[in-house]
Amino acid sequence: MTAVAAVRPATSVEWSVEVHRDERALAGLADELRDLYDRSPAATPFQTYEWLRAWWGWYGARGRLRLVLVRCRGRLVAAAPLMAGVRYGFPVLVPLAGEQSDFTDFLLDPVYADGAVRHLTRALLDERGWCAIDLREVRPGSAAHLVAARWPRRTWRTPSSVCLELPATGIDGVLARLPRRTAGKMRAKLRKIDVRGITAESVPAERAADAVHALLELHARQWRGRPINPEHTRDRFRRHLAEAASGMVRDGRAEVVQYRWDGRLVAGDLVLIGHRYVGAYLYGAIPDLRDAVDVSLMMLRQNLAIARDRHRQGVSLLRGDEPYKLKWRPTSVRNERIVLARTASAAAFAGLARTRGYLSDRRHRGQEGHG
Repeated sequence: MTAVAAVRPATSVEWSVEVHRDERALAGLADELRDLYDRSPAATPFQTYEWLRAWWGWYGARGRLRLVLVRCRGRLVAAAPLMAGVRYGFPVLVPLAGEQSDFTDFLLDPVYADGAVRHLTRALLDERGWCAIDLREVRPGSAAHLVAARWPRRTWRTPSSVCLELPATGIDGVLARLPRRTAGKMRAKLRKIDVRGITAESVPAERAADAVHALLELHARQWRGRPINPEHTRDRFRRHLAEAASGMVRDGRAEVVQYRWDGRLVAGDLVLIGHRYVGAYLYGAIPDLRDAVDVSLMMLRQNLAIARDRHRQGVSLLRGDEPYKLKWRPTSVRNERIVLARTASAAAFAGLARTRGYLSDRRHRGQEGHG
């Protein structure tokens, strides 16, 4: 199969579209995709080149890549990083890294939004062999919503995961949201952390991979004896996360924070840094650390400091409304699942997807998320 499949010529010589099916194209387009991400304010860290490329290297299947690109006067202005797959027996297109990402989306330069969305829509519909595009976790204000609004065939939008957010007001600002007595108890817990001398250090890029491996070891110990996301224990996830983190830390799009107590590594946290928010993706801690300090409070203070130092709007606690997150009185933001139809069978797929999604949500509620 060729690396690039030509798409029907656009109506204007200024515009061109292409579909890449060969994974070698990902490496060749690295600089352009990084640049487009920087120009895509709605994109999240899960749409960075480093996240997608690392994921494809460990999860991708030959021949399934469908990287749809739109150019204006040769400049890359939109991208849909998708792959062909089968869900519930239906041929679909799904986002790269969707299973390991809290948000899915397209990349879009808003300066070219009108023409780019029009040509991206046409290019997707011209691609054969699928009945629907299934975008499971679409954040409000995403580029995918613009595509859905212009989609000429049927679309379905259903509620997906809840994500919780806090403003980048520092830990004092967050505590000010709480009842006075509760805030006082939290300040006492912070003093306890400081008295014990637990330190936080963001590791450099050259140590990020090793730090991620250590974090995942702590994560597995932390969840021993309780239901854990089985993917978090698999070698391919470890390798994907370590590789992605190395590149993202290098580019200022992530921090791996290590917490030490008397020189001993007691916790680790992978923090993703988006255009607007800092996201707490995954952490691990020694099991007995919770008996000594409030671990979630300790990490939240550090994440808020990262958001402040990076001039971001706030901290996203990402998917899940677990009680330990709700105690901070965060703002709730609901993701959506968007299904875009290409053929008549998409209606049956959308109905089945909604039913399966509902049952899966009930089954997994209360089990381990990213935290």
